[in-house]
Amino acid sequence: MVCKLNKSLYGLKQTTHCWFAKLSIALKHYEFQQSLSNYSLFVLQRPGVDIVVLVYVDDQIILGDNHIHEAITEFKAYLHNCIHTKDLGILKYFLGVEVARSSAGIFLCQRKYALDIIAKAGLLGAKPSNVAIEQNHCLALAADLPFPHPNQNMWLVGRLIYLCFTRPKLSYCVHLLSQFMQAPKGAHWEVVLHVV
Repeated sequence: MVCKLNKSLYGLKQTTHCWFAKLSIALKHYEFQQSLSNYSLFVLQRPGVDIVVLVYVDDQIILGDNHIHEAITEFKAYLHNCIHTKDLGILKYFLGVEVARSSAGIFLCQRKYALDIIAKAGLLGAKPSNVAIEQNHCLALAADLPFPHPNQNMWLVGRLIYLCFTRPKLSYCVHLLSQFMQAPKGAHWEVVLHVV
């Protein structure tokens, strides 16, 4: 027997759009201003109170100074009444970025994310290199055979691009490798593994 699927069982394609619209209305009603350069960023500025809300899919990060703890608690209660949110506590891990706090400030780290990349590339036992890419590399002149698994190359370079968020020293070599993502050669793959 075969069943014909007339509509999605788990919701419509516009569900996330509708949820974001409802969240935006609730935030604007609370006097938040939506950023024009990043529509998922909302800012509330009142005398003595600065709160920032960053939205990613169905998660929100709420930022503010320590001295306005009461204002943030009041805002969380308002948000919970509007859209039934769940408070996961102090931010520790978000989108592959670990967040650590100390008296010196807030530190962002992608150690776990980097270790996942190394493990998935099969290089956990590999010897680390002092340099990310060799000087005078001549990658544009690579003339060997095309790499047989270009999707694997694209996946790994894409992961490295996101890793540059906390490791800017890799930016040059990752930018260089991203130029060859569509048609990588064997030499490009070797350099990608070297960077990892």
